[in-house]
Amino acid sequence: MSEVSERYAKIADGFTTRLEGVSPDQWSAPTPCTEWTARDLVGHVIATHRRVMAALDGTEPAPVNPAADHMQDWATAKGAVGEALDDRSKATQTVSGIFGEQPFESLVGRLLCTDTLIHTWDLARGTGQQEDLDPVAVTKAMEFLTPIDDAIRGPGRFAPKIQPSPDAGDQTRLLNFSGRAV
Repeated sequence: MSEVSERYAKIADGFTTRLEGVSPDQWSAPTPCTEWTARDLVGHVIATHRRVMAALDGTEPAPVNPAADHMQDWATAKGAVGEALDDRSKATQTVSGIFGEQPFESLVGRLLCTDTLIHTWDLARGTGQQEDLDPVAVTKAMEFLTPIDDAIRGPGRFAPKIQPSPDAGDQTRLLNFSGRAV
């Protein structure tokens, strides 16, 4: 198992835990992503997973049905990414995406891990669950995001950065960098 595979599994398991903690009456709860309810946010994470997998096999990703069983759709998406990471020929396959050509494993380690990690916190915050994120994943997410700061700002992307307090921890710094007030 590679470092990316292990990190992805830990992040995805954290998202699964928060997803399992969403009660039936919380699916319409607002999240820190102001345009999204909990259901919308989970749908976005599933859609992002499907887009990453589509980059691997050259297909169009299936759209997410907002009324579908998000638990089942998430389990399928998570399983597909995990299986691809564990297959060296797929993990090392060059894929094209928003950040250019790179090995599939790199796309997962950078984009998918970061997106899923931050939205784990969003889901936790929106549904009143435990908000702590894996510290190694937080560090890796900042390593990915910092050099692309300008590219990630704007409509449909991250909000403007928030200046963290001088004593802020790494998780708060990541969340503030991604425009989230903690």
